[in-house]
Amino acid sequence: MNQNYKSGFVTLIGRPNVGKSTLMNQLIGQKIAITSNKPQTTRNRIQTVYTDEQGQIIFLDTPGITKAKNKLGEYMVNAAENTLNEVDVVLWLVEPSTFIGAGEQHIAATLKRVKTPVFLVINKIDTVPKEQILTFIDKYKEIYDFCEIIPVSALKGENKETLIKEIMKYLPYGPQFYDEDTITDQPERQIVAELIREKALRLLSDEIPHGIAVSIDSMKERNHGKLMDIQATIVCERDSHKGIIIGKQGSMLKRIGTDARWEIERLLDTRVNLQLWVKVKKDWRDSDFLLKNFGYNKIDV
Repeated sequence: MNQNYKSGFVTLIGRPNVGKSTLMNQLIGQKIAITSNKPQTTRNRIQTVYTDEQGQIIFLDTPGITKAKNKLGEYMVNAAENTLNEVDVVLWLVEPSTFIGAGEQHIAATLKRVKTPVFLVINKIDTVPKEQILTFIDKYKEIYDFCEIIPVSALKGENKETLIKEIMKYLPYGPQFYDEDTITDQPERQIVAELIREKALRLLSDEIPHGIAVSIDSMKERNHGKLMDIQATIVCERDSHKGIIIGKQGSMLKRIGTDARWEIERLLDTRVNLQLWVKVKKDWRDSDFLLKNFGYNKIDV
């Protein structure tokens, strides 16, 4: 083993929708975390792996740090905050703005209780004039003493190499945790469920996505692996939501299935026969049993 090899853990934090999942997908070069412009898109700690000749970075994409409103909210906040002391570097992702709201102040207060090195990563720099970025940096310096400040565009991959290089400087020397070709520790079933949820989030109106989960009922290979049969259930909280998810003569459910199938086929590298159902389970977000059933396990937090 190379004595100069580095390996360590990095977590991405930030308010919902600042681009954490997009940045992580960009850094490892493959889509693992789902993205949408709706809050609560990421619900679990998703672990992905970046490997090069210098070292290995294991990224944890946590749910956004916000104040909890229900048991799912509590689970998500705990998942995010508990990670901070377990990693080697914290990347705090923010949007380019001189306005630092209550959400950012809450994160800054949380970080002051943490001993881990914190990078400020200003995302979406492709959306603002370059000369303004220094004013955003100065504003954030007033609320926290960062180890590094790096502007990036997660969407376009701008400054990606700089960010990787700076992270490597802070990692301890040590062996690889994963093989070179590993890019995630997520089970295939979980990624498939998340891809279906992503398509539902993107296609449905604003009031529904908070209240949906996806469970994979079965995944079976057919024709010597040339076809995968997948049966999945979209779970919602209200009867009225069920009607919207199914749509007129099943049109919305068909659109969700078509979009999801295309992504799943790319992920699994095989043809997919996807069948979707919709069920109502009222208040599932406040039920410990149902949260566990849909893959949100408190023991993991």
